[in-house]
Amino acid sequence: MRGDYQQLVDEISAALGAPATLEDRDFGLIAFGAHEGEDDEVMDPVRTRSILQRRSSAAVRAWFEAFGIARAKTALRIPPDPAAGVFRGRICLPVRHRGIVHGYVWLLDDGHLTDLELGSRGAPPDPRIAQAMETAARIGALLADEARAGAELGDLLRELLVAPPDGRPAAAAALRDALRDSLRFTPGTPLTLVAVLPWDTSDTDAAPLPSLPGLLAACALPTGGGPADGRTGRTGSAAAPQPAAPAPALAALVRLRAAGAPAPAHTVAEHLLRSPRAAAGPAEGQAPRGGPGHPPPPRPGAAGIGAGTRELTDLPATWREALDAARAAHAEPRLGPITRWDAIGAYRMLTALPGTAPDPAIGPLLAPAHAELARTAEVFLDCAGQASRTAQALGIHRQTLYYRLGRVEKLTGLDLDDGEHRLLLHMALKAARL
Repeated sequence: MRGDYQQLVDEISAALGAPATLEDRDFGLIAFGAHEGEDDEVMDPVRTRSILQRRSSAAVRAWFEAFGIARAKTALRIPPDPAAGVFRGRICLPVRHRGIVHGYVWLLDDGHLTDLELGSRGAPPDPRIAQAMETAARIGALLADEARAGAELGDLLRELLVAPPDGRPAAAAALRDALRDSLRFTPGTPLTLVAVLPWDTSDTDAAPLPSLPGLLAACALPTGGGPADGRTGRTGSAAAPQPAAPAPALAALVRLRAAGAPAPAHTVAEHLLRSPRAAAGPAEGQAPRGGPGHPPPPRPGAAGIGAGTRELTDLPATWREALDAARAAHAEPRLGPITRWDAIGAYRMLTALPGTAPDPAIGPLLAPAHAELARTAEVFLDCAGQASRTAQALGIHRQTLYYRLGRVEKLTGLDLDDGEHRLLLHMALKAARL
């Protein structure tokens, strides 16, 4: 399939005599034509980064979208803007199929395309542009077919991950058959799941996921309890205020080269986190820091990788591991932005607990006004109660540390010289950020 895209991009490059690239709707690179001559004479920083990183940045995407490329039905001319790193003008060919934009073909204009009629002002387009737009339409049909096939595999993956235990064998068999038919899978191949949290599902016409080595299928899933969770739920007591519905996560099924070798999963996670749909958002359950009505500061997206398996029926458990790892990385920056389930330490236990209300003793410490005290207590416990290490980590004097810890004891009623009290406080502070 990717070879077909390359051939079509080369056709457009040859027809217009200009180097072309093909990007999906999320500005992920799919194919690019040959660039003749020295790079610094033919290319500009935006084109170079797009090829080397296989994706344009969010700022570049916003700059180009401001010209209306997502709504365009004919070729558009984009002027150069050296301040934005766009040293050369471009012609953008929207790649559409049945009214939906699936991507863009970009042509660098070294000056010989300046007078080319694009057909956007009522005049007929230059025959070369008309030919290029026909080729772009063929690309759109291929991308649409790929999106439909990916959506079908994603639906089957979702059915398996949310199925009750007695329904998993049938759901696994359906997914196995579909993967085998797509020539992407051989039974017995080691697999794992990547969870990306949060994942924006608001754009129902979003482009298909990038074609990455090992990426077999993907679907968005809620992150609360469900049949695949195997837990009692995350709602807390009836009297406790219920938090807003958690953001969805993306589940990505990845084929590994060998059991215990998660490198392909890590690569997939890196690419998915660069997607605009891996949107930053507030940490679930985090108390507002600016008072009532003020949301907590946003955190970047995070990804978790579950343990590998060779059995599709084990994927619901692998999904829970991947999601727990993503939640831990989202809550604890030192773990992320990508981490494996077997590397999250105590969070393996904390993420398995139901999401109940904080312990009454800890509640006062979690108030926004006491955020500094809560951080001090957590760093102190992370440092195994060693005052000198804690003061150095926080950049404060030891007397300031002792003063803060005394306030923590008064607020909570806990004795920081008591091991069980320390354990309760440490677990509660960690769990409050999940």
